[in-house]
Amino acid sequence: MKLTGKQIMDLGFPQGKVVGVVMQLVESQLADMGTDSLRDLFSKVIANPEAYVKDEVLGGVARELITPVDEVLQLKDTPDLYKVYGAEGIEQGAIQQMETAMRLPVAKAGALMPDAHHGYGLPIGGVLATENAVIPYGVGVDIGCRMCMTIYDIPAQTLTDRKEDLKKMLVRNTQFGRATFRKPMDHEVLENPLFNEIDLIKGLKDKAFSQIGTSGGGNHFVEFGITEILDEDNQFGLARGQYLALLSHSGSRGFGATIAGHYTKLAMEQCKLPQEAKHLAWLDLDTEAGQEYWLAMNLAGDYASACHHQIHERMAVGLRTTPVTMVENHHNFAWKEQDTDGNEIIVHRKGATPAGKGVLGIIPGSMTAPGYIVRGKGDASSINSASHGAGRAMSRTQAKRTLDEKAVSTHIHDAGVEVIGSGLDEAPMAYKDIRKVMKSQEDLVDIVGSFQPKIVRMCGDQKFKESD
Repeated sequence: MKLTGKQIMDLGFPQGKVVGVVMQLVESQLADMGTDSLRDLFSKVIANPEAYVKDEVLGGVARELITPVDEVLQLKDTPDLYKVYGAEGIEQGAIQQMETAMRLPVAKAGALMPDAHHGYGLPIGGVLATENAVIPYGVGVDIGCRMCMTIYDIPAQTLTDRKEDLKKMLVRNTQFGRATFRKPMDHEVLENPLFNEIDLIKGLKDKAFSQIGTSGGGNHFVEFGITEILDEDNQFGLARGQYLALLSHSGSRGFGATIAGHYTKLAMEQCKLPQEAKHLAWLDLDTEAGQEYWLAMNLAGDYASACHHQIHERMAVGLRTTPVTMVENHHNFAWKEQDTDGNEIIVHRKGATPAGKGVLGIIPGSMTAPGYIVRGKGDASSINSASHGAGRAMSRTQAKRTLDEKAVSTHIHDAGVEVIGSGLDEAPMAYKDIRKVMKSQEDLVDIVGSFQPKIVRMCGDQKFKESD
C-alpha cells in the first residue's frame, strides 16, 4: 500500500522529514497492513516514541519524532544603531541588508562604508562585529581578497620611456580567470599542515598549487602607475615626489571560493534564520565547524597574499630592481579585535579596509581615477574601517546594457591610460566618484599618497572591448 504525505499527516505525524521516513517504511515493510492497523500502530509510536527507538522496524520513525524540529532563530525586532558614511550615494538595497544584519542576535556593532552596494548577506562595504560567531558570507566568497602595492625607486617617466616593455611584462607575468602558469612557482604556504589535517582542504592542494600567483576575473587587476607621496612624514622613509609603482587586486581564487561555499552551506544547515537573513548564518567559534572555518579562512588569506607576492616578485625580476616598500591590506576577512570596553569581538569586513590607528591601506578608484594610500585614524564608530574602493555605481548588467563602448574607449584614451583586457562591466563610469567617497570618510583615514593607473591588465588579452 502507498500513502500520500497528507494521509501520513492525517495519521498524526508532524510535517517534516518524518513524513518521508514513514512513507518509505510503509512501502517497503508495511505494505500489507490496512489503514486502520497502521493508524493503531503509529498512534502508539507517536504517543511514546522513546519505547520504539530500538525497534528494528519502527526505530527510524521513532528517532525522527524525538529529534527536535529545527527552529528558526528570531531576529531582533529593530536593528541596532550603526553609522553610515556617504549615505547619499548608497543604494537602498545595501541599507536594507545592513539593517537585517544589525538584527542578528549575535550582532554587537556595525558600520556601512561610502562605497557600499548590494551583495549576498552582508552588503559589499559592510562592517559587522559579532560575539563569538563567524559568518562565512560576512567574509565573502573571495576570502582574503586584497590590495598589494610595491613602490620602486624608479622615475615615473619610465612609464613613458619603457611603455611597451612594461605592457609585455604585464602580459608575460600575469594570468587571470581560469588561466594558469605552465610552471607555477612553489611557496611555503602550500606546506601548511592544514593541508593534511582538514578533510576539505586535503583535496584542494592541487588546485591551490595550479592557481598560485594568478588573479581572478571580474574587477581584479594588475597595473603599473604613478605613486605620488604627499605626506613628508610617511612610514616608508620616502621623500615627497612621484615613483613608479605596481598595484594588484585579487583574492584566494578557487581555493578560497570552495572553502566559502562549503562552510556557508554548513552554517545555513546549523543556523536556521528567516528568509531575508539566511545568507547571514553563522558558525559558533566554540564548535568544531567554527574552528575549522576560522583556520581555513586564515589559510585562504595567507594564500591570497602569496599569490600577490609572487606577482610582484615576477615584476621585480623583469624590472631588475628591488621594491623600496610594499603596502598590503585585505578587505574580505574576519578579525578578532576588541571593542571600546576591551571585550573580544569578531569584526567582519566584507569589502572594507582595516583602518585602525596608524594602519596603512590602499583604496583604489577606477581604471582612470586615482587610488589612495591611507593611514587609519582608528575611528570607533566605523569599527576601525574605511571603504575598499570607489564602489559600483551600476551593476555589471546595467553597465553592459547602457554604456557605449566607443565612448568608454575614448574616455580611457583621453585619461592617458591603456587597458589590456576588460569589458564594459568594468568601465570607469560603472564606479562611483572616488573623490566623493574619500570626502565621506575624512574622519576615518588620512591620505599619505596617491596612485594613478597608467597600464591596466585585467581578464582578457585584448585592448578595452566588450567581451562576448
